[in-house]
Amino acid sequence: MADPRKNLILSRLSKADFQLLEPCLEPVDLPLRKILERRGKPISKVYFPESGFASVVANSDSKHPIEVGLIGREGMTGLPVVLGNDRNSNEVFMQFAGQGQAVRANDLRKAMDKSVLLHRSLLRYVHAFLEQTTRTAVANGRSKIEERLARWLLMANDRLDGAEVPLTHEFLSIMLGVRRPGVTVAMQKLERDGVIVRKNSRIIIVDREGLKKLSNGTYLSADYR
Repeated sequence: MADPRKNLILSRLSKADFQLLEPCLEPVDLPLRKILERRGKPISKVYFPESGFASVVANSDSKHPIEVGLIGREGMTGLPVVLGNDRNSNEVFMQFAGQGQAVRANDLRKAMDKSVLLHRSLLRYVHAFLEQTTRTAVANGRSKIEERLARWLLMANDRLDGAEVPLTHEFLSIMLGVRRPGVTVAMQKLERDGVIVRKNSRIIIVDREGLKKLSNGTYLSADYR
């Protein structure tokens, strides 16, 4: 059952700001692969996930997509709207199904115009997301594949209930921007190190602290302040 307070941003709003936004919120199902924002297209709705998470994917003309960020119950889509724009240069879609709250972009703009504090609250998340994408750029440029995989598993685990992450090598190769054989080798290393266990198309995290060490400082907790 949808509950706005399961989303971290909505749960931390002041009573006045939440009441300002609440009439505009619409509970929604967020099925797997649902596109929340199309590249270069006007954003009509902003989503506050309560479960599952979305991938923000950069896809240049070379048609080799790579994930640049994750958005789960800690955050929201529609960051360009918060920043005064109306469209995204990336694509945003649900990578793991869940539920959430949706608000029309125009309604969100009106609410932000009425409350400076609401706007500031949303900008704090924008800053946190930019920190995440910065870490992603550093990891993609400097880290070994196994370090990047460890980081991604931690980030996914933050946004899902339980220690199990349902994944395929093909999916991870797209998300990490590497070839499938590289993912296989990295996965084998993490398993040898005893931080994960693989079962068919599932990965079970058995040692989060070990994964943090393997991520080599690139992991950033989803619980921003």
